[in-house]
Amino acid sequence: MFTGIISELGEVADIEEKADGLRRLRIGCGYDPDTIDIGASIACSGVCLTVVERGRTGNHAWFAVEAAAETLQVTTAAGWRRGTKLNLERALRLGDELGGHLVSGHVDGIAELVARDDFADMSGLSIRAPAQLLRFIAPKGSVALDGISLTVNDVERDTFSVFIIPHTLKATTLGSLAVGARLNLEADMMARYAARLWEAAPQR
Repeated sequence: MFTGIISELGEVADIEEKADGLRRLRIGCGYDPDTIDIGASIACSGVCLTVVERGRTGNHAWFAVEAAAETLQVTTAAGWRRGTKLNLERALRLGDELGGHLVSGHVDGIAELVARDDFADMSGLSIRAPAQLLRFIAPKGSVALDGISLTVNDVERDTFSVFIIPHTLKATTLGSLAVGARLNLEADMMARYAARLWEAAPQR
């Protein structure tokens, strides 16, 4: 589990194509590799991936993960290239502060940035969501975009808007996001469960 609070900006350093559509990615980071366990989960721009190797090359720390064909199909990971910046978050530990909202790292779909308004102290983003996910998105509710916990400002037809504060613009990939960018979207877990309970309840 994660909280959607980004702790590090990483960068794809190397990509290796393996058998059966598996892709191995080496990601440069600022984490101390000695503190990363093999088998640990790290959210990479919202995608929960398992660490298979970690190390240091000179002064540069890194960890390696493997993305299966299914992950490449349903997330933006297929478009990652050498140099791609990634929002990183290590898995939540019991007792850690829950600063955002509960995020599983299981991406529900790919959204698109359709408009951006930059102001003196923040940016407003308009996001087009996949139709099947719109019922989980509500004003003042939570959503994770590329692993970042955000509060929904408004919902209109097939889009929703969020406002981004300066710290988030600086500490994540949202600062350089351009119209047309694709983002990993994870709907609020509580909204999904509420919708499922409603659907399963006997109708009167």
